[in-house]
Amino acid sequence: MSFSPVSSLGPAAYLAGDSIVEVDHPAVRELGNELRSGADGEAEFARGAFAWVRDNVAHSYDARDSRVTLRASEVLEQRVGLCYAKSHLLAAVLRGQGIPTALCYQRLTHGDGHVLHGLVAVYLDGAWHRQDPRGNRVDISAEFSLAEERLAFPVDPRLGEVDYPELYRTPAQSIVDTLSKATDILAVYDGGLPSDLVQARAV
Repeated sequence: MSFSPVSSLGPAAYLAGDSIVEVDHPAVRELGNELRSGADGEAEFARGAFAWVRDNVAHSYDARDSRVTLRASEVLEQRVGLCYAKSHLLAAVLRGQGIPTALCYQRLTHGDGHVLHGLVAVYLDGAWHRQDPRGNRVDISAEFSLAEERLAFPVDPRLGEVDYPELYRTPAQSIVDTLSKATDILAVYDGGLPSDLVQARAV
């Protein structure tokens, strides 16, 4: 599937941090510097950062871990998070090393309804490329790719699923609100996650 991103902003707009995508947090910077030092070029660094977050931060549901993480530094410290949280960390690491990284979303089937799924898009080789650091398991195989997308989940419009094309500088407010109020992420996962992007803006 070809990804056609929507944004009125240039790539440089996706380098800034905020209170969640903590580009300037010392621990986040340290990780970025460490990963950058062993990489030959931007693409190799981005691939390594993707793999680090995908493989070293457990997905909350897969790990059955009830801790709530939202900010990049929390995800890095606790090494656990939902797809959104893992995307916040990856975006912070990449932005901190000069690679424009946007937050992206999908609407996927979840139980009897739908749920938002978070991932990122990186700007390399003059184009945006979506990457999904959610974490693999027997039935999921997401890989870093600058060619054909290798995301965690295919989208089926017949099921009401949506590939949102918008590129976001900051996390969707519904996600921030939901996770900020949560005390048990597994309870939220089972029935309280946002299902749409009606409240979000691409800028």
